Amino acid sequence: MMYQTNRTYPVNLDLADRAALVVGAGPIAARKAAGLIRAGAIVTVVAPEAVEEISSDPDLVWHQRPYRRGEVASYWVAVTATNDPVVNAQVATDGKAARVWVNSADDPQNCTFTLPAVARRGSVQIAISTDGRSPAASKWLRRRFDQELSNGIAELVDLLAEVREEARAAHGTSEVDGWSSALDGGLLELVRSGRITDARRILRSHLELEHAS
Repeated sequence: MMYQTNRTYPVNLDLADRAALVVGAGPIAARKAAGLIRAGAIVTVVAPEAVEEISSDPDLVWHQRPYRRGEVASYWVAVTATNDPVVNAQVATDGKAARVWVNSADDPQNCTFTLPAVARRGSVQIAISTDGRSPAASKWLRRRFDQELSNGIAELVDLLAEVREEARAAHGTSEVDGWSSALDGGLLELVRSGRITDARRILRSHLELEHAS
């Protein structure tokens, strides 16, 4: 039987200074909370008991009690990571009523958003999703992409960002021809071999910058 994929819409959320709720306080919840904190969210955890990573973390607030019906409405996003399907379902129901996005760990029926596996290096991140069908496959793909990112990709992006500012200053916009031809012309290989100056010169030439040499 052919699997009908969900038509999810991939986005990157700016959660800086946004209130986020984590329901549950075990090891999985601790990882979810840590990810939200890294994104700059103001994290509150609700659970009767907590692992040390949560109970001793000064960057979050832990309410040592069960989830209260409807409280998710005070947050921008919520993540549930409990072993109680009734609690997970209640948070999901409350979230839908309050138009708050909810993720429930390993429980796609109670999710209104999913969390992809993410490979990061510098300012580059690649999100991998299998529509919730196989977290194991997502993690495996993340490791493979992470290896690729560790081989010059982040440094290439830094170079592109630097020259983008020059292009904007010279042309009034960075939306000019030449980016694709430069990237297809071996920039990554030059960066990987440490030839940053050559890569910069070639990129400037493709973008027709006045000081290209």
